[in-house]
Amino acid sequence: KQLEGLVVSQVQLCRSNLELMQTIIQAAREVIKTCRKTFSDMRWNCSSIELAPNYLLDLERGTRESAFVYALSAAAISHTIARACTTGDLPGCSCGPIPGETPGPGYRWGGCADNLNYGLIMGSKFSDAPMKMKKSGSQANKLMHLHNSEVGRQVLKASLEMKCKCHGVSGSCSIKTCWKGLQELRDIALDLKNKYLSATKVVHRPMGTRKYLVPKDIDIRPVKETELIYLQSSPDFCMKNEKVGSHGTQDREFPSLFYTLCATSLCCHVARCMQVLSCRASSFQYNWSFHCALNVVKVLL
Repeated sequence: KQLEGLVVSQVQLCRSNLELMQTIIQAAREVIKTCRKTFSDMRWNCSSIELAPNYLLDLERGTRESAFVYALSAAAISHTIARACTTGDLPGCSCGPIPGETPGPGYRWGGCADNLNYGLIMGSKFSDAPMKMKKSGSQANKLMHLHNSEVGRQVLKASLEMKCKCHGVSGSCSIKTCWKGLQELRDIALDLKNKYLSATKVVHRPMGTRKYLVPKDIDIRPVKETELIYLQSSPDFCMKNEKVGSHGTQDREFPSLFYTLCATSLCCHVARCMQVLSCRASSFQYNWSFHCALNVVKVLL
């Protein structure tokens, strides 16, 4: 039976690797939790991701929010698979390879490295499958999603680092056993959030006999492999507008007192906020924000 939201090739992949399905479900849960946490201080707080695969327009229209979600999802799936190899939860893989370089004095390779290569191979097969279907959405959207998914995997690859455990008499740490391990998904999400904030708007433009995605305002250069890209500008997400996928920010629970007093990325609903705060609006690039402070505190610039 076709699973909701999965294309045929994804179902086939899961049927031939039954243990992989549980890992992908775990990755989906991690994406929801991590996205909500990463954007808890922003106007758009990733709430509509919980409706997957039936996204609202904020994630359907080729926006920068969509770019982030696709990048994070691709990274999370490969991340979870790589870690599952390490823990022995996937019988088709094992620990990652021992690095070829010789460790320094007092260090030795050991432990069980995260199997990044296997995670990338299986993760990309699953993540990219919908975009490689001939009848799946517009060509521009498919190219955008494929690009952003690859950016997510690049950030994942860059997060691979040496991790060590100490050995020695009385905790002297005379010998360190080391392996290559991935950073936590929350750290990868923060890197992707920075790319989200500086994402490039693109257009689908003919070049020769084919059409390519090129930067809208500076189309003299190709799209960089390291940047997130988007096709449609986002609403400001201040007011609720279901037609454009905006849930609004009114009655939002702020993550801390700091963001309540100085919500640089949130809309301050001025009528209510002015009762206790001094607010003033400013515009920076695409993002309107209200900088708020208590009357006794200097208003932030």
